Amino acid sequence: MYKFDVVVIGGGTAGCAAAYAAGMAGLKVLLIEKSIHLGGTITSALVVPAMKCGEHQINTEFYEALVAELKTMGGQATYEGNEGWFNPELTKIALDNLMRKAAVEVFFDTHIQDVTVQGRRIMRIKISKEMLSVYNETLEEIDKDLSEYIEAKYYIDATGNCEIGKLCNCEFLDKKEEQQPVSLRFLMGGVDVPKFAKWLEEFDKNRNVTTVEDINGFIHLSTACTWDKDKEWALAPLFEDAVQKKILKKHDWNYFQIFTVAGMPTNIAFNCPRIIDYTDTIKVKNMSKALQLARRSIFRLSNFCKIYFPGFEKAYISNIADMLGIRVSRRIKGKYVYTADDIISGKKFDHPVAISNYPIDVHSTEKGKSTLRIVKDYQLPLESLMSADIDNLYAAGRCISADFMAQGAIRVQACCFSMGVGLGKYLAECEKSQDSV
Repeated sequence: MYKFDVVVIGGGTAGCAAAYAAGMAGLKVLLIEKSIHLGGTITSALVVPAMKCGEHQINTEFYEALVAELKTMGGQATYEGNEGWFNPELTKIALDNLMRKAAVEVFFDTHIQDVTVQGRRIMRIKISKEMLSVYNETLEEIDKDLSEYIEAKYYIDATGNCEIGKLCNCEFLDKKEEQQPVSLRFLMGGVDVPKFAKWLEEFDKNRNVTTVEDINGFIHLSTACTWDKDKEWALAPLFEDAVQKKILKKHDWNYFQIFTVAGMPTNIAFNCPRIIDYTDTIKVKNMSKALQLARRSIFRLSNFCKIYFPGFEKAYISNIADMLGIRVSRRIKGKYVYTADDIISGKKFDHPVAISNYPIDVHSTEKGKSTLRIVKDYQLPLESLMSADIDNLYAAGRCISADFMAQGAIRVQACCFSMGVGLGKYLAECEKSQDSV
């Protein structure tokens, strides 16, 4: 007898959405997370806001539930028409609440040690014996064997790096030359945001780059600057001066973007530094070097802000992400390989799990070589979430079956929410059809 209907490995954006949707549909769901909280890129990597993906999105139930939950906690803001401005710390609590509402069992601090495969099916997975468990009142106490082995009908790999697919020896699509730089985000506290906002609004008149908005007495703002020459960046002279004075290194400002954070009136979030020296996300040595390099860059950037930005005089580094922002890594070969041509042509599919218009966004390590191609609505097919090798294995998140350029569009959080929900609904339908036989 199966212990669970669905086991989701990875409690990030796609994994949480899939677990929630399957749980709300009545399936018995286990969500396994290697960290001690859910949220992945939102919470561990500090990737806020969740970028808007058009007006025709589908499978938005989880996103809407998360927005509503955070709104009651004071951890959500709607800025520039986007509801996805989330507070990373409160999101940890909100996700716990949503999993409880969906009767999803959650194991934190748990790692997959092995996968047993027979033919084209996963029979069971082996997890680390020591784990931090959260038992929902609606579920019965489970036996001691679950401390080692778990059985399910369906398995969802939402690990980002497709770790379960790797253990199953699945075929992958990634190529060595298809890489993007990683980022390590951080927050600065103690910022006089009104003072900075007033200066920024006057300093940069380009509203396509810099925006400032007072929302119910809370000032939200956003601005950016890169070393690319595709735009006239108002902040560029400040960065050039800082490099000349050795306050910054040249690569520190290859990509610079900052935002306010919902519920944090004196904090500014940084979508940087972008690390161009180490891009092979699968190699531990590379990513370890990237982390060290990024933290040194963060210290320099924080000093730069205190020197050049009015309102930052008493600011300090308040949080450095616990996880690198990885844009691309392993991608499983699925029953359908989604391509950039599918996106550009707006190809229609019989079973779409997401609809988006987020651009093809591929970062480069070289100046002026990044891609940002604007597109119209496109559909992501369910078949790109189905393993071509294992019949009861599915992938959700950045590791789905897509070519390099297509993955650069569908990797964002809003798409991950939708594909997770679409997959959870599909598995619930599979169960319903089996029960009726």
